[in-house]
Amino acid sequence: MDPLLIAAVCACSVLTLLIVALAAVHFVRSALDGAASEDRARILGALAEVIRAVRGRR
Repeated sequence: MDPLLIAAVCACSVLTLLIVALAAVHFVRSALDGAASEDRARILGALAEVIRAVRGRR
């Protein structure tokens, strides 16, 4: 396989992972914005359920 193609695939994979990670951080921060402290555990639990469902683990 061409080394340039391998480098391009690796760069694309890293960029995709970075975009997904930033989207997840934005999703959590927007969900917790303005939430009361007693509701944060419930919100984070619900977000974990959504992430598990998207990944196909539930």
